[in-house]
Amino acid sequence: MKTSSLVDCYSIVNPLLQQEEYQEVVSANLTGDTLYSLNLYCFYLELANNYSKPMVWIGIYIAAASILCIIAMGADLLHGFRNKKMWFPSKYFTLNAASITVISVAMKLSVDLNTYMPSYLDQATKLGSVAFMCTMMTNLMSSLASMDNKTLLANVIGLVILVITIIGNICIQISTGVINSTIDGMPTNLVIVTCIYVAMLLWLLIITISSAITIPSYKRMLELKYRAIDKENLDDQDKLASMVDKLRKYVRRNWVMAESGSPQFVKASNPLSSTSGIICVVILFIELNVMLEVKQRGNLTKETTDYKWSLFFIYITQFVGVVIGSIAPICRCFTISNFNFFIKWNNNHFMIFKVEKYWIQTLREWKESHTTFRSGSSWSKAIVNNMKNLIIEICIGIQSIIVVSSKMMRLIPIVLIIFVVYGSYCWKLLVGMLFTLPTLPVIDDVHKGLRDYVLQLEDEMELSDRMLNHISNALDNYMIQKVDKEQNKDLMVFLDTSTGFNGVKNFDIDQVEHLTSVKLVNSWSLPVVTLTCIAISLPNISKKNVDRLLKNVREGLSYTHQVEEIINDTSEYRNIQKAAMTLWHEVEEKCMWLENTIEESAFRGKTYVEILEWFANKGKEIVLEINKTTNKEVIMMNTPKKFIVANSMYRTAQTILCNYQVNGEKISKQELFGLLSSMIADILCACFTNMPQVIKMKCRERDIEIRESSVKAAAKLFGRTEEILRRLEVWELPSMEADKMGFIDEWRHHLLSIP
Repeated sequence: MKTSSLVDCYSIVNPLLQQEEYQEVVSANLTGDTLYSLNLYCFYLELANNYSKPMVWIGIYIAAASILCIIAMGADLLHGFRNKKMWFPSKYFTLNAASITVISVAMKLSVDLNTYMPSYLDQATKLGSVAFMCTMMTNLMSSLASMDNKTLLANVIGLVILVITIIGNICIQISTGVINSTIDGMPTNLVIVTCIYVAMLLWLLIITISSAITIPSYKRMLELKYRAIDKENLDDQDKLASMVDKLRKYVRRNWVMAESGSPQFVKASNPLSSTSGIICVVILFIELNVMLEVKQRGNLTKETTDYKWSLFFIYITQFVGVVIGSIAPICRCFTISNFNFFIKWNNNHFMIFKVEKYWIQTLREWKESHTTFRSGSSWSKAIVNNMKNLIIEICIGIQSIIVVSSKMMRLIPIVLIIFVVYGSYCWKLLVGMLFTLPTLPVIDDVHKGLRDYVLQLEDEMELSDRMLNHISNALDNYMIQKVDKEQNKDLMVFLDTSTGFNGVKNFDIDQVEHLTSVKLVNSWSLPVVTLTCIAISLPNISKKNVDRLLKNVREGLSYTHQVEEIINDTSEYRNIQKAAMTLWHEVEEKCMWLENTIEESAFRGKTYVEILEWFANKGKEIVLEINKTTNKEVIMMNTPKKFIVANSMYRTAQTILCNYQVNGEKISKQELFGLLSSMIADILCACFTNMPQVIKMKCRERDIEIRESSVKAAAKLFGRTEEILRRLEVWELPSMEADKMGFIDEWRHHLLSIP
């Protein structure tokens, strides 16, 4: 390396060499060991510069991960406001492997042990990452309630490992001086702020673990209460009411049970959520002060680290994340206002030293469980069991301390609400003395009797009338009424073409030769799609009629799939359903049947008999070919979709030929199109008779974690099919056993047995 370049290199380290007189002195004395040392130093400096080049992109990567977290938290915020759920359930920002990975990327600055960060902005950005982590943890806590026990354990362990890593690295940085109390010769409070953040992060971690321990026990309590109330709900049915009115009442009651017993709602109402919200207030206040300090010091965009300008981008992004992420946890502090906490005064509300059973029930169960050993002496087993019991007793004590301290912190929002409630009451009293105000009913007639279906952990924490009205109204405003407007009126007209249930028995008759010894069942969707293929292939049918048929079949299949998923829920039927779905997508998108075009232009000039024979022959050819090339046992275990579709087409086409060619009977293509449409309508009507059972089964979802979404889906389905259900009441249904009405083959056998 030349002397001049060495001087330039050395001048990077020693600013004094930027003066010309000193450069001349150094140039004259760069000899021997000094020259070698400086040469080696410059080599390592150049190497370090090369290694630091990607740091800007890493900074962008950190900011991008932070933005993803902010978007997810913002989506939950909007979802809560839109549905008027001020406890802001976690729907998008949830704790799982993906979110932990993204969070760990966003936390890269807080775990960076050796990057030189000399300016106040650098230090503030590093601390801002810890504040951002605290905010994300408070938002993630609500999602713990929506997990099953195994998933909860795995995700909490992942979060614990991440948080402990962050806390450990922050402590190392304080001890090594990466985070220091003096910047540019001026003292700062950053070390104190860091200690506060670490304490908050550790406290949030303890609260998270405490919540994870409590969630399984209060879920069991809610489940026991749900089963008891659900049994009463099934027994309490007005025999004089219509089927639709009974079903509407049943859906409403289950909706109240699902909403009030939602694990996330119960989680948001407990003291731990209030504590996390208060922690968010403290963090937000500190971050605002740090932001003002950064602004006062200036040089916001000055490049002092290898992250360069991306550091400022990270700081602004994560500061915005702290602000947005603090809204939901702070609002959850006031979820207590959804209960009759202040209307019905009870001293039990302020018994903060009372620890309810469900807080420590899981720990008690762990203690009572006996630890088994395959080997070892009796005294060693006794020692281990005693140690286990001692550790669990300590954990029970810690859990009790956490609950009591959280209840004490919850007094802060409670006192605020008391002032607001009684201040509002005094204001209304004053206005009432001056003006005559109309009196509003506390609860309307529609919602009477619903209080018996509210699930609550504590009898003292009774849901307020306002909240009960809100839950009940949500069913009307956001589900039933909304989807009722979207109901397909054309489908109602199409179903009116049904003259009964003859199409159910006429799409397949036993006189048709069986091509295979493999017994195949029928689903509701498969014959509908098969008949549609034949109908749209008929030439000289107006495009308007074909499009209308496709539209009605599309709408009808959306309901038949619901019936099949709930009632025909076996592997045998699922395989048939998948084949029908695959065929329908091929028909709707490509107008093809098993890679053969079925556009009416392809059959122009042919009679309907020739068209049906073509379908029957094609189906027979495919079935026989698969029979030859595939073992029977393989077909029985995993029937190919092509085999299912081809066999259905062969039997359906042959059945139509047999039914409408007897004694030389001839019909026109337009008449055949009408007959096929009527058969489709008959099958759909028969299928829709199972809709009340489907709605009830959706309402009675076993898993508490997804019960709320299942009841919501049932309510939407009820809203969309209400008109169909009203028409179903006037239909004359066959006298079949209730458990057989969900299967089209049972319908067909029953109808064929009627003389």
